[in-house]
Amino acid sequence: MGLLGGFFVLLLLASPVLGQLPSQDILALLAFKKGITHDPSGYITDSWNDESIDFNGCPASWNGIVCNGASVAGVVLDGHGISGVADISVFANLTMLVKLSMANNNLSGSLPSNVGSLKSLKFMDISNNQFSGPIPEGIGNLRSLQNLSLAGNNFSGPLPDSIDGLMSLQSLDVSGNSLSGPLPAGLKGLKSLIALNLSHNAFTKGIPAGLGLLVNLQSLDLSWNQLDGGVDWKFLIESAVAHVDFSGNLLTSTTPKELKFLADISETILYLNLSNNKLTGSLIDGVELSTFGRLKVLDLSNNQLSGDLPGFNYVYDLEVLRLANNAFTGFVPSGLLKGDSLVLSELDLSANNLTGHINMITSTTLQILNLSSNALFGDLPLLSGSCTVLDLSNNKFRGNLSVIAKWTSDLEYVDLSQNNLTGTIPDVSAQFLRLNYLNLSHNALSDTIPEAVVQYPKLTVLDLSSNQLRGPIPADLFTSSMLQELYIQDNMLFGGLSFPGSSSKILSLQVLDISGNHFNGSLPDDIASLPGLRVLDISTNNFSGPLPAAVSKLGALTDLDLSINQFTGPLPEDLPDDLISFNASYNDLSGVVPENLRKFPESSFHPGNSKLEYPASSSGSGNSPSGSRGGKSLSTGAKIGIVAASIVILVILILIAIICHYKRISKQFPSSEKVSDKNLHRATKDSTSMKGKDNKGGLVSADELVTPRKGSTSEALSQEEKSAVGGFSPSKGSRYSWSPDSGEAYGQEGLARLDVRSPDRLAGELHFLDETITLTPEELSRAPAEVLGRSSHGTSYRATLENGVFLTVKWLREGVARPKKEFAKEAKKFANIRHPNVVGLRGYYWGPTPHEKLILSDYVAPGSLASFLYDRPGRRGPPLTWAQRLKIAVDVARGLNYLHFDRAMPHGNLKATNILLDGLDLNARVADYCLHRLMTQAGVVEQILDLGVLGYRAPELAASKKPSPSFKSDVYAFGVVLLELLTGRCAGDVVSGSEGGVDLTDWVRLRVAEGRGSDCFDPAMASDSENPQAVKGMKEALGIALRCIRPVSERPGIKSVYEDLSSI
Repeated sequence: MGLLGGFFVLLLLASPVLGQLPSQDILALLAFKKGITHDPSGYITDSWNDESIDFNGCPASWNGIVCNGASVAGVVLDGHGISGVADISVFANLTMLVKLSMANNNLSGSLPSNVGSLKSLKFMDISNNQFSGPIPEGIGNLRSLQNLSLAGNNFSGPLPDSIDGLMSLQSLDVSGNSLSGPLPAGLKGLKSLIALNLSHNAFTKGIPAGLGLLVNLQSLDLSWNQLDGGVDWKFLIESAVAHVDFSGNLLTSTTPKELKFLADISETILYLNLSNNKLTGSLIDGVELSTFGRLKVLDLSNNQLSGDLPGFNYVYDLEVLRLANNAFTGFVPSGLLKGDSLVLSELDLSANNLTGHINMITSTTLQILNLSSNALFGDLPLLSGSCTVLDLSNNKFRGNLSVIAKWTSDLEYVDLSQNNLTGTIPDVSAQFLRLNYLNLSHNALSDTIPEAVVQYPKLTVLDLSSNQLRGPIPADLFTSSMLQELYIQDNMLFGGLSFPGSSSKILSLQVLDISGNHFNGSLPDDIASLPGLRVLDISTNNFSGPLPAAVSKLGALTDLDLSINQFTGPLPEDLPDDLISFNASYNDLSGVVPENLRKFPESSFHPGNSKLEYPASSSGSGNSPSGSRGGKSLSTGAKIGIVAASIVILVILILIAIICHYKRISKQFPSSEKVSDKNLHRATKDSTSMKGKDNKGGLVSADELVTPRKGSTSEALSQEEKSAVGGFSPSKGSRYSWSPDSGEAYGQEGLARLDVRSPDRLAGELHFLDETITLTPEELSRAPAEVLGRSSHGTSYRATLENGVFLTVKWLREGVARPKKEFAKEAKKFANIRHPNVVGLRGYYWGPTPHEKLILSDYVAPGSLASFLYDRPGRRGPPLTWAQRLKIAVDVARGLNYLHFDRAMPHGNLKATNILLDGLDLNARVADYCLHRLMTQAGVVEQILDLGVLGYRAPELAASKKPSPSFKSDVYAFGVVLLELLTGRCAGDVVSGSEGGVDLTDWVRLRVAEGRGSDCFDPAMASDSENPQAVKGMKEALGIALRCIRPVSERPGIKSVYEDLSSI
């Protein structure tokens, strides 16, 4: 009994201690906290700690924790910028958890397989984070779940079939992920569902049948996927849904007249969006449609609809009608512009083929009207009512602007650009008190800029460019505190500039473009009164005198163009370091280019400026461009002696190098062509570089890697470099063309290394995008490397790692890469890009100096499409057969389709040299993709200029002030590549004929228009021309290529191009 009594005593003593142990719920929350790496507001890290534990089982004092008695019922962490790896599996221990919400943070991780054990969970929102991986099957076990949002993450794989187990679910949102595969049939089993959002993923196949069984469904969003097949008209006619969005898919019309079903649409549907699909047919079927149910919003834009527009006389509920980017013809229905019985507030008929004359726009409800890019003509219409946005640009309107004096006073946005308007700009302002955007560019307006323009009190953007305006700028134009962007380039304006100087007004001007006029005098010091100026273009005028030091005070400046004037004196020393575009060529400047401007190519300073010295050494050199700054100047005699001695030594070195070079060639390549000395003068500029090529088997030296040539980095390789890489320019007349093929025939002993001039060699940071390779910067610096070629981004090398693996290393040109933080953020988006037709990117290196930026990718042999296709000396192998060319075209289209739809990234730089052929089967893989995302705007512009010279640039990019690659510009470039495959010609070549010299696309169009399309085919495919099936395939491919190079509004998507090519 004594022993038993002692046991009870010990138990009583221990019970208070046991009662103080943290509960299971607290331990789970502390385990979750361990994954947090950054908590800017301390929401978790400062609150979830041992000191504030409530030992009753639920820490009610912790931020974001909701208690129900002694149990945790809710974890709410929304919108605190928290980063880290979120281990959701630990919440399985919270047996009473009802709400889990951590939206709008930077959390990563995955959904655990045991997520289905959260039996009490009713609300789960982890949207707008960085979660990834598949959605586990176990999620179907959450029987109590009513709201589930996984939107805005990186989840991939299919939507699991077990989804039908969520019997209580009312709202499901998985939008903005990378989910794929067909939509599960189990969706129709979610009988309680009210809202379903699966948009912005990569779901395929058709819209699943049976969605009409979801009797409680009010909102359905399947937009921006890859769903094909037809529209489910049965669902739209019979369901009780109110909001339907099927836009951005691949839906087609099964019959030309199926849009007649719009007249029978369910009375409950208020919003219907079928835009950005492939629908065809007309809105008029014998008798025009008179009604569209009770629709308030109808969007059929960006399809392939045609025919006349119906009258829309009885659509009493319709508030928004968007039919842009189709092929509608005929007149604009007058009822849409004048009807007092309609409640239409937005009408978009832009980018069609509408014609006719519009007399007046008198609708009292219409607020947004876009009729741009049609063929409307006549005088400008009379405008009354309450319209706030009016876009009549890119039509054929003529006459003067006098009618705008009578327009409604509600206007906020007016675009009349690209018409045939003449006369003067009315000197009236009373009716434009709300106007904030006015674009009258690309017309034939004359006379002076009226003072009234200055009096528009809310005007932020004014574009009067490309007219015939004369005279000086109104004195008060620069004093507006609202004006942010002013474009008056390409007119005949003259006089001097006058800025307000010191003033109590805060000026907002950010963009000023006055180029292409006749302004003269000096650039005033008062320009410093525009502190927010980002873009200043005063090129092609008659400005003279020195550049004021005040320009250096424009700290926000990113783009500065002073070219083609008569400026003298030195360049300002302290221009902003953030400049991404600079041009001072064609002036009479002198002195030395300041160090912070040497990141720009020599073409930014020359031609012109004969007295302006551009140092040949990099900015990291310790030597002054004009001698030592710290010591005494050398005498003239000493300078002459040094120069003479240098020349003698240099000539001797060159002779030795040439002798060694020819001895090596005679031993190793007795039948090869001799190296031309056409560009031998380069050796006088860089003897080290020359010796590196001639004495080391034509391969690069460390100095050349560190100090890339100044000037346009899109130069062709020199003749010595072409010999080194064993390739030829695909376009002999183009200075932008280069061969991407390696010089694998040269001996290992002659390979250069990826060295830099610092003692530590590559001493920066090496980041990998996956785990397929591991190496250190030191190992990379020891890797022998040989030149593959140059492009607008920089120079590419083949590096041989110590384990024998080849990598392609692209050494980015100085000034091309975006700042480190932005570069790293964009580079992460390239992770896990894996596709048989896309070259994998493996990582990047960020060095301590501005010129040390490398991109690592897979090396692909035997070479590029250009090296196999063009009939030039050095072509690899026999001519490609039609079957090989068709396979290459399909491979490239498949790769682009992956980038466009699976990764949502345009390629941006597609050309024959960026299509690499892999292995004996010549499997085509696209390379150099999406690099525009890593580059500055100036780098993007130069890349697009290169594409233009080479013949791959889409017309809309040439017309844009700030061009940016797009999906449609990729399709255009692919169309050009397809023409190259069919013709065997280089896109950059000028093709001569009876009509004179034309580029490849025009040459093909002319032949096709003359009925001689078959004459375009490459004679090297003569053996295939005897096969009727091959000839038929060539003609079908030619038709596809011609569709790809249509105007942007008529251009197909890459998905349909890939499908059409695959069906040949």
